[in-house]
Amino acid sequence: QVQLVESGGGLVQAGGSLRLSCAASGRSFSSYVMAWFRQTPGKEREFVAAINRSGSNSAYVDFVKGRFTISRDNAKNTVDLQMNSLKPEDTAVYYCAAHYSVTDRPTTTEDLYHYWGQGTQVTVSS
Repeated sequence: QVQLVESGGGLVQAGGSLRLSCAASGRSFSSYVMAWFRQTPGKEREFVAAINRSGSNSAYVDFVKGRFTISRDNAKNTVDLQMNSLKPEDTAVYYCAAHYSVTDRPTTTEDLYHYWGQGTQVTVSS
């Protein structure tokens, strides 16, 4: 099992940047594909970005491509989400998630992620 704790959320003006971090505890962090999802009130949780076990491959939803970057440090058991050029529509609770993977693909499928953090609020003001 792995436990996940997010940090780095907050309030930022449109056009600004934030860096979210997710710290993982437990064994074999490098065995997990990691991802970030987000959710706004009244809407379903949606995929944002994922990164494979080694960090060599990543996937993004279209509306964050070119603005967000996911990265991981397997020595520190962390996965980060650098968010630039933030927009008010990026306002959401952001969740870190882990998927124990044998295929090492940065999957976008929420149901495959069995471990979740508690979420961190990101608010972008216009």
